[in-house]
Formats: sequence, C-alpha cells, structure tokens
Amino acid sequence: MAPETTSTAEHLRNALDGRWRDVRNRMRETLSEDLFRPHYTPNTVIARTKVAEQMRIMAAFGAAADGFRKEHGGTGDVGAAITMIEMLAMSDLSLMVKAGVQWGLFGGAVENLGTERHHETYVPKIISLELRGCFAMTETGHGSDVQSLETTATYDPATEEFVIDSPTPSARKDYIGGAAETATVAAVFAQLITTEDGKPVNHGVHCLLVPIRDADGNDLPGVTTSDCEYKGGLPGVDNGRIVFDHVRVPRVNLLNKYGDVAPDGTYSSPIENPNRRFFTMLGTLVRGRITVGGSAGAAGRVALDIATRYALQRKQFTTPDGDSEVLIMDYLVHQRRLFPLIAKSYALQFAQNELVSKCHDIQSADDPDADEQRELEARAAGLKAANTWHATRAIQESREACGGAGYMAENRLIALRGDTDVFTTFEGDNHVLTQLVAKELLTAYADDIKSMSPVEWVRFAANAVGDRVIKRTAAETIIQTIVDARQDSEEEGSLFNRGTQIKMFEDREEYLLASVARRLQAKSKEMSEFDAFNSVQDHVLHAASAHIDRVVLEAFVAGIDGCPDEQARELLGILCDLYALSVIEDDKAWYIEHRYLSTERAKAVTRGINDRCRALRPHAQTLVDGFGIPERLRYAEMLHPENLSEALTS
Repeated sequence: MAPETTSTAEHLRNALDGRWRDVRNRMRETLSEDLFRPHYTPNTVIARTKVAEQMRIMAAFGAAADGFRKEHGGTGDVGAAITMIEMLAMSDLSLMVKAGVQWGLFGGAVENLGTERHHETYVPKIISLELRGCFAMTETGHGSDVQSLETTATYDPATEEFVIDSPTPSARKDYIGGAAETATVAAVFAQLITTEDGKPVNHGVHCLLVPIRDADGNDLPGVTTSDCEYKGGLPGVDNGRIVFDHVRVPRVNLLNKYGDVAPDGTYSSPIENPNRRFFTMLGTLVRGRITVGGSAGAAGRVALDIATRYALQRKQFTTPDGDSEVLIMDYLVHQRRLFPLIAKSYALQFAQNELVSKCHDIQSADDPDADEQRELEARAAGLKAANTWHATRAIQESREACGGAGYMAENRLIALRGDTDVFTTFEGDNHVLTQLVAKELLTAYADDIKSMSPVEWVRFAANAVGDRVIKRTAAETIIQTIVDARQDSEEEGSLFNRGTQIKMFEDREEYLLASVARRLQAKSKEMSEFDAFNSVQDHVLHAASAHIDRVVLEAFVAGIDGCPDEQARELLGILCDLYALSVIEDDKAWYIEHRYLSTERAKAVTRGINDRCRALRPHAQTLVDGFGIPERLRYAEMLHPENLSEALTS
C-alpha cells in the first residue's frame, strides 16, 4: 500500500464525522479554547465550579438550541444536539453529563412528555439556563425496573394538587445529577394515583415537575436533598439524593402528553394500554441513551489516540543485532493490544452515525412511524451497550499500554477511566439493554412483544417459533450485493472477503436467535415460564450481541462505500477486516462448536489478525489523526518529553 498523503487523515476524519461534520468542526474550535482544556482534579468544589462556568458560556452562545423544536425557541436540529453533547466528552465528561442532564434529560422530558403549557413556560428558560433542572427517575430501590418505582404522586381534587411522597426509604431518588446543588426543579417520575369510586387507582409511572429548592439554594418545605459527595469519577457533576414528604404541586405540573388528570380527578390518556403507554413515554427519551453511547465512544477514541502516540515515542529493549532501542509499537503484541480496539472504534462510530441520523429523521417527522420508533429504541439500546463496554475496555487497555506513565493524572487516562466507568450502568444497565435488543428481534414473530413481561415472552415464543429473515440496515443494497458476490471456500484468503465476513456474522445471528426460540419452546413445557426464561438468559444475550455485531459491521461497510478517497478507503478496508476477524476470534469457540469454522481455518483467523495489524503499523498515527481530536484535548504530559528536559535544566 502506498504511503498516505497528508490528506488521508482528513478523509478518514470526514468519513467518521458523518452527516453533522460541520457541527463537529465548530465544536473542535470551541473546545480548543482555554476554558475547555481538560484539567484533572478530584476536588468536587473546583470541578463543579469549572463545569458551572462552562455551562454558562455554552448557554450564552446558544449551544442548547438545537435540541428543542423551533416553535419552542430552538432550531429543531436533533442530530446536531446529540453530536454537540457527544463532542463534549472529548473535553470533560463531567461537562458532557451536566449538559446532557440539563438539556437532554430534563429538557427532553419537558419537551417530549409535556404539552404547550409546559413548553411556553419552561423551555426558553431551560435553553438559557435560567431554569436549572434534574431528571429524578432512579431510586435507591429501583433503577432498571422503572415500572416499579415507589415514589407516589397522589391527586387531591379538593385543592387540584398532586401530593409527591417517598413512602419508603428505598423510594429515595438517588444518584440524580444536579440534585445536590444546582437544580431548582426536578422532573420526578412517580406512580400516578387518583381516586375512583372512593378507592385509589394507580395509573402507572408518569412525570411531574416538582420545585425542590429556592433561588438561594435552600430546600423547599417537604423536600430533603443531600450530596452523594465523592464518586469513582465525574467530580464536576453534583449527584444527589431527594426525599419527598407530602410535597404539593399544582395539577398543571403533570407532564400530560400521554396521560392527564382533569380538575375533578378523572384520568385520561390517548393510549389505553398502560404497558404500551409506559413504553411510549420512555421511548420519547431515547435521545439520552444515544448520547451516552456516542460520548463513551468519543472518550474511548481519546484514550486510544493518546496510547497510540505514546507507543510511537516510547522505546524498550534492543534487537540482538542492533544498538538502537525498539519502539513499542513495533512489537506485534502491542499492535494486537491497540489496533483491534482502534478498528472497533471506527466500526462503532459509523454505526453511531447511522443511529443519530435515524433518530433525527424520526424525531423531526410530523407523524413518526411506530415501528420505526421501536426499532430505533432497540438499536439505541444495543449500541449504548456496545459503545460503553468498548470504551471501558479501550480506556483500560490504553492505560496499561502506557505503563506507569498511564497511571499519572497528568496523562488523562485515569480520569477517562473513572469518568466513563458508570456509563455501562446509567441510561440502562448494559445487560438489561442487551435483552431489550433480543426482545425486539422477536418482534418478527409478534408486533406486541414490546409490552410483554419475560413470562409473556416465553409463552409467546412457545407458540410462535418460525423462520426469520434478516432485516438489514440502511445499507441493504450494498450489503446484499457484497454477499451475493462472495466466493466461499476453505482458502485462508477468503476470510478477507467482505461477503464471507458478513455471511459469517449473519449465520451466527440467525442460528442463535432460532435456537433460543426453540429452547424457550421446549423448556416452557417442563418448567414455569419464569424459570424457562431465566434458564436461557445467557443464550438471549449471546443472540442479541451477535445481532449488534452484524449491524456494526454493515455500518462499517456502508461507511467505506461512502468515503471518496481511495487511500482512505483502503485503510478503512483493512480496519474493517480487523474488526470482523477480531469479533470472530472472540467467539471462535462458538464457530468451531457449530462447524462454521474448521480448526485449521480458526488458526487462519488468528494469522489474519496478525497480518492486518502488521499492515496497519505504518499508518498508526494516520488512524488516530482520523479521530479528529484537537491537540489540546489529547494533550498528555508523557507525549512531550521536551518538557522533561526543560524541567531538569530549570
């Protein structure tokens, strides 16, 4: 392969930047200013003060407007809003989380769950930061199981108010970003209770706006807030706890798009089925999940950028026949540590770009299609899990690849590790989200499985197992052409055939999904439905993961097809090979057990990975240049040995 020109990295960056590359370029300029330069400190007072100032600056230049509809005072550019917050992760993940809570979660709840009375009153103030809010969903006793939240909102028709209460210690709102200091209003998710024929009736979880502190920062009557204090990371986020003791709020504080209560206490909803209503409400908040996944991916790329540049400077040991020391990047084991992770970062970013584009189109539509919305939610769940798990692995590997230097705060990696650790948990536990993906895959058999409990899911699978056809991604035509043109063989070189790679991913997904359905069918005849589901959860997760891997590979293929530069496409092709072969290697046992790989061909997978790593070695810096991370945001003291010389002579 010919040496790349100076523009190859720019072509890679443009390909990765996707549809909102202009937004990314503007954010690169903004984040290169001194105010946004990363500065590690575990001191919460210093970190929170800095983030507060950054938020004020962002609000002043209208950074939040893209996330809100034009009629509410914004620009209505959903994709730009998601991209903007994702880019903040390259600077400071505390800032990314604070912006995400204020404008994504809290603002998103008001915009998507409220009606005109809320939009007019609150949205302009949320955009300008005049009103600071928090998103009070998680409780001490319930996180993933949102339907079982214990906080209550009981309607009192005599005063036309809701009474917000934390009836048990486990009903305390917990880990809430902004609750410790800054938020004055909370979007509280609670069980909505009215009275019918003299008896309380629970209508399920709804969201209400509840003032929690006054302008001077004092808790309002009936509200008790506390600070979570030091955490494993994110020192600039004031996570806190909230307890409500019969706090009264006006009836109109109910965000009533999907459920309303009349002055006399009569409940009404445009969605009669309570399960469907609940999932519809949560589905409108999918943007937060997409943002978390994208931001984790951005943090992972920063870590890999730093580790790669360090490996291109750091030398260890000499060759037997030479006096010069060897760059650690010249060792195959080091290439093996970093290049597959770089390849996966590219793959996931192409998939993330497709997801953001899909979200933008659906949420910008006047009448979004329900099936497309459901597919979006499943895709967001799967990629959030994939991105955050990948970030955790990539950042840890980057830290280890830099030795003792990687453990120094001045080199950023430990802050990235600490700050992203919780990303695998918030906005949905990754294992729970992966099960949601499997659930959506089974909608090929039934439209209403989205609202099923695990027990109902088993009952359904036992009666409706059938053949399923792979539903391709947006790159359907490209993928089908590649698959049709493949020439399968036992030859080692065929592992580099894109059609063969795609078919191997498809075959695994198909087999795992069909076999889990068959197992559910068989087990439902010999044990309880809950036990049947519980006994195949590992299989369910495997099937969903195989689906996510296939979707990511197809997005990578589409990304290569859309790149206009030949040299950049060639590099992307090698990266795509490395991604595909690494996934196959990680699940090599399954492929061998099910005879999709012979033992000899399995060895060829390993040789293929080594071959692709060696092919990428001359282009290591170009690959991370393609991430497009501004110099100031990837600054690490260990990358500047000249500073050490100055320190020694001063």
